[in-house]
Amino acid sequence: MKAIVITQPGGPEVLQAEERPIPPISGKEVLIKVMAAGVNRPDVYQRKGNYPPPAWASQDIPGLEIAGVIESIGTNGSRWNVGDKVCALVSGGGYAEYCSVPEGQCLRIPGNLSFAEAASLPETFFTVWSNVFDRGQLKQYESLLVHGGSSGIGVAAIQMAKALGSVVFVTAGTDEKCLFCEQLGADKAINYKTENFKERLNELTGGKGADVILDMVGGDYTNDNMHSLANDGRLVLINTMKGKEALVDLSLVMRKRLTITGSTLRNRDTTFKSAIATKLEQNIWPLLASGEIKPVVNAVFPASEASKAHELMESGEHTGKIVLTFG
Repeated sequence: MKAIVITQPGGPEVLQAEERPIPPISGKEVLIKVMAAGVNRPDVYQRKGNYPPPAWASQDIPGLEIAGVIESIGTNGSRWNVGDKVCALVSGGGYAEYCSVPEGQCLRIPGNLSFAEAASLPETFFTVWSNVFDRGQLKQYESLLVHGGSSGIGVAAIQMAKALGSVVFVTAGTDEKCLFCEQLGADKAINYKTENFKERLNELTGGKGADVILDMVGGDYTNDNMHSLANDGRLVLINTMKGKEALVDLSLVMRKRLTITGSTLRNRDTTFKSAIATKLEQNIWPLLASGEIKPVVNAVFPASEASKAHELMESGEHTGKIVLTFG
């Protein structure tokens, strides 16, 4: 099979097409003929040598989400049939013509979505469900603040939280991106380059603050996030793009009864990821099938142009997801 391989740590140019063996499957795994693969920021970190994959995943073929057709089924497989069209969350190896996946991490492609649209779903939707709804315990009528509202994570969080009855605020870096977020469903988008998000959120909530904050920034955002939470609020960290260290006022945790938590998804086991898939299938997939929630794909590149896809990802100029296609 053809695969896009990280030939050495470095810039986008180190992504090169190579011939590789088709991965074997066993037990409750399926082999998927990949038609499209999502591009995510962790792929960029891995390409630079800053995000080593778990031992059981491909070490030099990136890619955390795919869509395609089931080619074969492991000896103990029971959920799927050959020929089923699915999308899946994977731990690596997604930038290839074939990828092996535990069957529980696959979801049927909802509605009439294309392979490219379906490939844009798993990484962000699994991440948002796990962190906003499971870990952050966001409830109907509560408010959510999402940093990076125009990112893949932001697009998923806005739509999922709004569809399930929450108020959504986001931050973004341009007026155009703020408008995009509001058109997608955000109640208010704050341009963090021209406004102080802590002060603006305080105004928007009448001094109450947000019940849940989903943060991929870290660093000096952390203390402002804590000030921006409501009493009993929950801060959920999923990345530290501005640094892993922060100076914070710990008395806020006590006075406001705050919960500070976070997680990474890639290293979690199949049982954990399959449980998220089940919740998405029950709560979100019907909304995708009906069109109430829609994939937002900014750009599609042939797999041979993976380096261009990574350049776009690193530029920060995109809104929504970037996808590679095979075949």
